[in-house]
Amino acid sequence: MTRHEITLLSPVKINLFLHITGQRADGYHLLQTLIQFLDYGDLISFSGNEDSLIERVDQHSFPLPDQDLCIRAANMLREFVGQKNLGATITLNKKVPPGSGLGAGSSNAATTLLALNKIWNTNLNQEQLIELGRQLGADVPVFLHGESAWTEGIGDTFRAYYPEIRWYCVIIPGIEVPTAEVFADPHLNRDHKPVNFQQFIDGETTNDLEAVTVTRYPEVGAALDYLSDFGVARMSGTGSAVFVAVQTHKLAEELLKRMPRSFTGFAARSINHNPVLQKLSGS
Repeated sequence: MTRHEITLLSPVKINLFLHITGQRADGYHLLQTLIQFLDYGDLISFSGNEDSLIERVDQHSFPLPDQDLCIRAANMLREFVGQKNLGATITLNKKVPPGSGLGAGSSNAATTLLALNKIWNTNLNQEQLIELGRQLGADVPVFLHGESAWTEGIGDTFRAYYPEIRWYCVIIPGIEVPTAEVFADPHLNRDHKPVNFQQFIDGETTNDLEAVTVTRYPEVGAALDYLSDFGVARMSGTGSAVFVAVQTHKLAEELLKRMPRSFTGFAARSINHNPVLQKLSGS
């Protein structure tokens, strides 16, 4: 077992577009989306033990269930390898509010699997970790795959695709949007014709979830209206976060200073590789 503590940036993602192309008989929605990571996210530290104790230490004020995705991921990995003596302390410093559509929880789960696989010397390969990740959430496999990805199906089919590196201003209204609630809305468009790479490049894409989320949560609409004055603003996932591409980090910071006080947000640069994999491969 690796004894030293590892601290990692668990990055968020944005959906550069998100279309719903159908719905299966079991209720799962068929999606088409382009996911890109940002150089911003939660900070998580991991240290291992052989006392069978898996615990989370919170260094933030967000309310989380005892069995959050970090703890679930750790327990799942330990159960899969059949070593009940393995334990860990997971110190979580969340920067991203739950229910923001930025995949922070999924990223936390993926980061936990990757970090503990290293610390515990369980030596699972990437495909094994991705299979575990699928059981935790639709976005978890992309973070484990580690590359920005064109994703289809129920989030289980993806291929690497590297969008342009850009600066983004990301705004988070002071609300949490439940993903299941948005997907269950009867007014949701579920028959978007699939698009190809060129159509994305030509700007022929959108987020099919925006209309439903904005109707249910006008605060998201207000954030979109604000950012739309500075470019093509879009919602990430089911919201509540919205974003716009800008030319410079300075401009992103200026937009944050001018936004309504009820909003929070951050400036970030897009990246096409998950820094967790890069750091662990060099440690």
